[in-house]
Amino acid sequence: MEILDEKVHLWLESARFVKAKSGVYVLYDKKLNVIYIGESQNLQNEFANYVDTNFENNVCKQKTHAYQRTFMTDPQEKKIQLLDEYKKKYGNVPCCNLDIDSIIVT
Repeated sequence: MEILDEKVHLWLESARFVKAKSGVYVLYDKKLNVIYIGESQNLQNEFANYVDTNFENNVCKQKTHAYQRTFMTDPQEKKIQLLDEYKKKYGNVPCCNLDIDSIIVT
């Protein structure tokens, strides 16, 4: 299930080549189930860290197989909107957002 209008990319093939811009991103497992909705002021640094560490200390995100991303100036607001829409549709936030983002979404 795709959240953003952008193309779905395979994780290891292209994650390292994301531009150094702010934006939101969605991580998917092998079945293209959403596992995480995130935001960053610098997607290139965020993704490079994920690739270099293979999501060290985050077993949930280690399931990442594909992703979508879109660049924007206010990614935090968009992330909250996406989490809210996801929760309304599915009853909860994505599994890897549970610990950190379930409180901010009403």
